[in-house]
Amino acid sequence: MNAPIRHGGNLREAARRYAIPVDDWLDLSTGINPHGYPVPPVPPDAWRRLPEDDDGLAESAARYYGAPLALPVAGSQAAIRALPALLRQGTAGVAPLTYGEYAPAFARVGHVIAPLDVAAHDLPDTFDHVIVANPNNPSAERLSRDTLLRWHARLASRGGTLIVDEAFADVDPAASLANETAREGLIVLRSVGKFFGLAGIRAGFVLAAPQIIDALRASLGAWTVSGPARHAVEAAFADIAWQHDTRARLQRDGLRLTDLLATHGFDVQATPLFAWTRTPKAPELQDALARRGIWTRLFDLPGMTPSLRLGLPGTEGDWARLTLALQEICA
Repeated sequence: MNAPIRHGGNLREAARRYAIPVDDWLDLSTGINPHGYPVPPVPPDAWRRLPEDDDGLAESAARYYGAPLALPVAGSQAAIRALPALLRQGTAGVAPLTYGEYAPAFARVGHVIAPLDVAAHDLPDTFDHVIVANPNNPSAERLSRDTLLRWHARLASRGGTLIVDEAFADVDPAASLANETAREGLIVLRSVGKFFGLAGIRAGFVLAAPQIIDALRASLGAWTVSGPARHAVEAAFADIAWQHDTRARLQRDGLRLTDLLATHGFDVQATPLFAWTRTPKAPELQDALARRGIWTRLFDLPGMTPSLRLGLPGTEGDWARLTLALQEICA
């Protein structure tokens, strides 16, 4: 039996391990916006009626992302699990340190997994498909549009596919490849969980050419996104003022977190939604923070220097708590 894939947000596990009640924790283990979108009241019909595909949600998503087509799915996780079976079996390039669901999903249906060097100028001819997060989770590395489009052209020329997970791209939408997804062999995954802070509703979108959209829709079946979730996402996509203010706030808070960690001697790479630091003492740092009721995400893959990812504190009290903890630990 395969070991379960670890994710952030496993707060109850931390509470049991450290014997600290769940409500007493500051959870920084995910990259979710702590100031999530204030969803308006859900209409009664959203609870009573089955969701309908022609309710306009796909079109709203296409407009928001600037894409030709969008398919609503139950979080981008649903697409990650389903897409490998729809692609020609071959070798899939995946970075060793990235979101942990890609490689198992491709391996499960017979693809060969090969390590992807995101710093390489060109892709190996042996790659049939490449899966990359941009920006990467957890290392915050970013690839340019030119690089990704060059990779796509190389893969597409031999019938391959480039999948770009843009779960953390909403704060800088200009870097997105969403507007290029009419191209065959290019798939972009988007999530409303991170920027909008709505991870609990499990809603995401696949942006791709019609052939992939149709095949994925047939694979996933009906009613992939619930009525209440569709209502929440429609409202969030329509609220331009909230999006503008939130991008500015996250930029400020992201810099604040980076500066706080750098002040205490950590080498930091970051997006506006999380900061990441690689250090041999990452396990000890996670443990020391956890003993103070602050939960973070540890990455300790074999053969790699351990690293720690921290999300954004949500209140001034949370910022003060993290600052004090770092002062005590680094003293």
